[in-house]
Amino acid sequence: MTLLATVALCVLAVPALGACLYLLVLTLLSNALPLPPPPPRRLRFDIIVPAHNEAESIARVIASLLKIDWPRDGYRVNVVADNCTDATATIARAAGARVLVRHNADQRGKGYALEFAFATVRREGWSDAVVVVDADSEVSANVLEAFAARIEEGASAVQAHYGVLNPEASWRTRLMTIAQAAFHTIRSRARERLKVSCGLRGNGWCVTHKLLEQVPYRAFSLTEDLEYGIDLGLAGQRVRFAGEAHCDGEMVTNGTVAGTQRQRWESGRYQLMRSRTLPLLAAAWRRRDRVCLDLALDLLLLPLSYVALAVVGFAVAAALAVLWQPAFIVWGWLAAGCCATLVYYVLRGWQLSGTGLRGLADLIMAPIYLIWKVLVVVNRPRSQGWVRTTREKS
Repeated sequence: MTLLATVALCVLAVPALGACLYLLVLTLLSNALPLPPPPPRRLRFDIIVPAHNEAESIARVIASLLKIDWPRDGYRVNVVADNCTDATATIARAAGARVLVRHNADQRGKGYALEFAFATVRREGWSDAVVVVDADSEVSANVLEAFAARIEEGASAVQAHYGVLNPEASWRTRLMTIAQAAFHTIRSRARERLKVSCGLRGNGWCVTHKLLEQVPYRAFSLTEDLEYGIDLGLAGQRVRFAGEAHCDGEMVTNGTVAGTQRQRWESGRYQLMRSRTLPLLAAAWRRRDRVCLDLALDLLLLPLSYVALAVVGFAVAAALAVLWQPAFIVWGWLAAGCCATLVYYVLRGWQLSGTGLRGLADLIMAPIYLIWKVLVVVNRPRSQGWVRTTREKS
């Protein structure tokens, strides 16, 4: 019985300890990064806004982009009206953007819209780099300056901080803000400090045309950003993090809509986990490449809700084992260490989120949020197309 209990505890401990050790290292390295020197304002950017039936929000994102602190003749705003059946194109033109209209009933999705836009601006040869901003977002005025500073230092891919535009909408959006701070700020700062790739987050990222030529954009999965970030890593390129700039997306407060969105994200991530983990590990071993190794570890690390469940399961099992056999106390200490690490990681995310005491109070709802996240990913979406997230009235 003692041997069986030890084996069971080992099985429960490995995922919990592995995940918590990884998160602990990243959290300890999450101090603010030094800023690069201001860049010369000579680079030109094509900002790409992929949009599918975004008539309600497209004018707002364009207004935000036109306020960027960069020479006005140094960037263009391009809206890809992809398979739209509403007035997205008309409103975007009236708001001051150039509109690229795309109709393809067979190839639907954000990845195809981006491929179309990248090919269009590359043929024109006007810009040095492209920037991707979602149609429900607003950007900080320094976003192009932050990208240019890294490119001038030799970077080819850069990710700004991806935050929440409406943190005060509900307890759910405040928890999302804390989660974004943990996932994007903590991890990205640490990975930048370790000189590995912070990955692409789908919103607020930039790549040079030279890199697009070297690593053509062929990412069409449900998580096209994660997919292309992995492609870059396999090609020997890392994504730099520009945390002083931000691109904030609007998060939904409705549980049903948020659940559908989460299903797509998690399903896409699991597909990539199955298809890309071994190639990343093989490249890491063959090339002694820490960028690919870190991308593999990041891909293997399950969402925080699952990590929390693994830690709770391990802690309960360890507590029962100690009550049964005091000699198992070492397992109790390991479980306590995992719990402390998880709390430290979440509180650090809260500290960086700027949600204040209200956000701290909302952490009481974290167990409910955790259970919700687990439940919504049980069903996998069947559609691979672009499913527009239902926006809420402001």
